Amino acid sequence: MPEIKTYKRGHKQTGGRGHQSTVSCGFCGTIVPRYKTFTTQRGFRITDPLLRKEVDRQDVSTTVEKVYACPACARHRSIVQHRTGTGQRIQGGRKKRGKR
Repeated sequence: MPEIKTYKRGHKQTGGRGHQSTVSCGFCGTIVPRYKTFTTQRGFRITDPLLRKEVDRQDVSTTVEKVYACPACARHRSIVQHRTGTGQRIQGGRKKRGKR
């Protein structure tokens, strides 16, 4: 299972460079600035050497492509985890309320 990154957005890109380039989310199609996206890989590779010898390369496409995910899709698909201001991981999806 791939390592899950934390959701942090440092605004290092705003150094007077003007308009940022935009990309479309690979899951929902939303157009998002590139610095806000999270990259993931789509596709697979055959790692077993015996299976790799048996499978003909012309029959199976094993390409891996880079996919950009918007922040909403990245949280939904567990590419990143949302964290609180103190850096603690939020369990579940909702914050717990105190007793009334």
